[in-house]
Amino acid sequence: MTLPARNLLAEEASPYLQQHSDNPVHWRGWSPDAPAEAKELGRPILLSIGYAACHWCHVMAHESFENDAVAAVMNRLFVNIKVDREERPDIDQIYMAALHAMGEQGGWPLTMFLTPDGKPFWGGTYFPREARYGRPGFVQVLEAVDKAWREKQESLGQSADALTTHVEQRLAGAKGKAVLDRGTLADLAGRIEGMVDGDLGGLRGAPKFPNAPFMHSLWLSWLRDVQTAHRDAVLISLEKMLAGGIYDHVGGGLSRYSTDAEWLVPHFEKMLYDNAQLIRMCNWAFAATGNELFRKRIEETVAWLLREMRVEGGAFAASLDADSEGEEGLFYTWSGEEVEAALGADSPRFFQYFELAAPHGWEGKPIIRQSEAQQRQGISDDAQLAALKAKLLAARENRVRPGRDAKALTDWNGLMIAALAEAGRSFGRADWVDAAVKAFAHIVEASKDGRLPHSMLGDKKLFPALSSDYAAMTNAAIALFEATGSSAYMDHARQFIDRLDRWHQDPEKTGYYLTASDSVDVPIRIRGDVDEAIPSATGQIVEALVRLSSLTGDHDLWAKAWTTAEHAMGRAAQQAYGQAGIINACALALEPLKLVIIDKLDSSSLVPVANRSSDPRRVDVVLPIGTEANQPLLPGGVLPPTDKPGAWFCSGQTCLPAVTDAGELEKLLRRE
Repeated sequence: MTLPARNLLAEEASPYLQQHSDNPVHWRGWSPDAPAEAKELGRPILLSIGYAACHWCHVMAHESFENDAVAAVMNRLFVNIKVDREERPDIDQIYMAALHAMGEQGGWPLTMFLTPDGKPFWGGTYFPREARYGRPGFVQVLEAVDKAWREKQESLGQSADALTTHVEQRLAGAKGKAVLDRGTLADLAGRIEGMVDGDLGGLRGAPKFPNAPFMHSLWLSWLRDVQTAHRDAVLISLEKMLAGGIYDHVGGGLSRYSTDAEWLVPHFEKMLYDNAQLIRMCNWAFAATGNELFRKRIEETVAWLLREMRVEGGAFAASLDADSEGEEGLFYTWSGEEVEAALGADSPRFFQYFELAAPHGWEGKPIIRQSEAQQRQGISDDAQLAALKAKLLAARENRVRPGRDAKALTDWNGLMIAALAEAGRSFGRADWVDAAVKAFAHIVEASKDGRLPHSMLGDKKLFPALSSDYAAMTNAAIALFEATGSSAYMDHARQFIDRLDRWHQDPEKTGYYLTASDSVDVPIRIRGDVDEAIPSATGQIVEALVRLSSLTGDHDLWAKAWTTAEHAMGRAAQQAYGQAGIINACALALEPLKLVIIDKLDSSSLVPVANRSSDPRRVDVVLPIGTEANQPLLPGGVLPPTDKPGAWFCSGQTCLPAVTDAGELEKLLRRE
């Protein structure tokens, strides 16, 4: 059935799709109806994938999709589909893999041309309306693709079939299992160290991304193998990015990435997942070093989160846009005159701690950053500096704000809930834990028939969830159990794994698919092995299974975790750089750490030690003296005595003798 000859995005839940609902392009959302229309009309499909905070997506929209002449060509030659990659990461991963297989560099907006049955035959990313930047004009591209389709349809179809088969083998195939061994993480971490910029942090060159999965690999390598160079690579990366323009020195929070090698000029969009991972990494760094820089940046970033990212109900929005008033970064940048107007007589003090930088090629107002010395001085003089920042923040609140993508994504919220719960424990911030509790409840209460949504915006919810949603929420539930002691979170974690098994496990029970078994609108059912800015779905699943089995002592769950890890590693062995998340999670499976503390909860000397000694490999169980219910199992099924204080630290199947002294426990957890 041919759909109406008009734009059909107005009823979509995604703010990104709604942004395009006024385009003259006859956009369709992703559904079986659009390919059916393409088959009926004998036209190829133009698939455009982006997200609300994507700067170049906005540029292409303004240049082409809002232009009547360009839209007329699109409507005449193609069936046009718009996808929000955050709502449908499964669709995005399939077609991004196809673009990579064509030898093209990926990115967004992703522009793909498909056969009417959804198989890709050509594509690219951003195309300007007129030829420039060494790229052909978009109308030229449209007409060339149409000509090729009309004249070479059979050969294009054959190419599309072959490309689809290649993508399916890469993203959905099974490569057998691999032996889990300590050398895999060590090898990956060593190769990552070789790519690290020793002076500026991050990976050498530009653009520069936080690249949390790689930083995680280095941190685990230091914790396990005492590779101090790997620890230092993470610390210098954090210190440099937190001094640069990629960090919002006025309001807190990290931007998506830096366009240069010095962390100075960011693309100014702020993503929930980047900041969740920043909070976790800074928490681990503070536990290892005691450097107040990391504490302060956590406090600032959480303040930003609670001030600007909470949606009604308590969950967190996906992102903030880079642009306001049509200019990238305008909300976040400052001229010297604007600083002086906001601070008055205090402005000279501001320039003791910060500088305004406008590098060559940057057309906007200057960007706030710090030198290394200014960063150190700012932490020492925090009270004075906080008053200056508060004045600047108040002045900035009067500006036109960037747009907010207010949809709550379950997996990204799971990452942030875990980060908040962990940081709340570490710093004794009950308000942070409470915010995590509220966000968790908001997500869970949105369930239907026991199944989580993947996304929600107000009353609109997108079902079914992806495997990454259940994995992230399992890890969030475990973090909340550790922070609150409530066994209800353990019940939630078990339920999430049950749903994961029911809807996502493969028939051989060796792993999981990203999409649910009743998802009928995907051309390929992929595994979800590939890291993006966050660890892959598979990496998060292995971590969730390992942590939950370690907490509960459930042998069946542990066997499932080990089998899943072995087969995931078998697939990851083909391309370790893109699958660091799997390798990191498998490292946890090789050496799970567990700490059980029995003590007086209102006056414990042991619990604060555990709280401030954050370690991503460890799960903690804290119970009051005399408890009879929910006694934790030590490895081997041993029940610790609960009639007196004690801490049992276990690695794998081996537990050390009970410790009762806080100082001894601190040495033990720090492996001194």
